[in-house]
Amino acid sequence: MRQLDAIERLGTMSSAAEELHISQPALSRSIQRLEAELGCTLFDRAGRRIELNDAGRAAVEGARAILRDEKVLRVNVAAAVERARALHVATVAPAPLWRLTALAMERFPQETLIYETVDEREALRQVASGASDFAITCADPHRPGLQACELMHENLFVTLPPNHPFAARKAVAFADLANETFLIMTNIGFWRGLVDRAIPGATYIEQNDRMVFSQLARSTPHCTFITDAPFQRDATPGRAIVPISDPAAHAVFYLVTRSDAKGIAGALFSWAREEGRA
Repeated sequence: MRQLDAIERLGTMSSAAEELHISQPALSRSIQRLEAELGCTLFDRAGRRIELNDAGRAAVEGARAILRDEKVLRVNVAAAVERARALHVATVAPAPLWRLTALAMERFPQETLIYETVDEREALRQVASGASDFAITCADPHRPGLQACELMHENLFVTLPPNHPFAARKAVAFADLANETFLIMTNIGFWRGLVDRAIPGATYIEQNDRMVFSQLARSTPHCTFITDAPFQRDATPGRAIVPISDPAAHAVFYLVTRSDAKGIAGALFSWAREEGRA
C-alpha cells in the first residue's frame, strides 16, 4: 500500500524505492506480484517514468483509505495502551487530585494520572472493583480490602465585593448566606452538593470555563467561593475573603487504594502516606 502511494506521488520507481529504503528491483518485483494478484496492470510505463492507469488510480485510492484506517488504528491502540499504563483516580473534588498529581510528579514523573469526578459511593466502588487505582474521598472508609491515608485539608471561604454587608466580618455561617446569588464553577465536586444543601434559597450562576470564571470573579457583584488550596491563592484581588465557620466547610480528603496495591500504585500510596505524616 505504501509502495503504490510512493510511486504515484514521486512518479518513478527509483524515487519511490529511495524513499521506502528498498532497492529498485525489489520494488519492481513487489509491484509485479501485486499486479499478478489483482489480475491487471496498474501503470502505463514510458521509459523511466510510470503513470497510473484507471485500475492503478482505483488501487491507489483504496490503498490510501487503508493507510488512513491503519493510522487511526495505531492512534487508537496507542491511546488504549496509554490509558492502560496510566493510574486511574476517582475523586470527589478537584483540589486533592492536584495534590496527588504533585506528589506523583515529585516521585514518579513518568506516570500519568487519568481522573473522573464522581460521588463518594462511586469512587469507593471503582477502587474496590479495580476499575480505578485510587479513590479520593471525604471520609476514611474503614472497609475490608482497602487502605486509606490523609491526603490534604481544604477549607471553604466566600468572597464578597468590598461593599457587601458581610465584607468586614471575621467569619460567616452558611445560614447567613441564604438567598444570596453566587457565581460558581460547575465542576467543584462534592463542594457543589454541600452548598446546595447548606445554603437555603441561593441562586447559582454556573461557569464551566476556569479562565472565564477567574476573570468574572474579580469584578462580579455576586458572591463566589474559594478555598485555601494552593492554586487558588491570590485568585481574587480586590475582594473580601471571609471564612465559613460551619464544620462542613472544613474538609479532610483521604487517598484510598486496595490493601493489596502493588507496583506504582502501591508505591505512590506509600509516598502520599509518608508525606501526610511529615
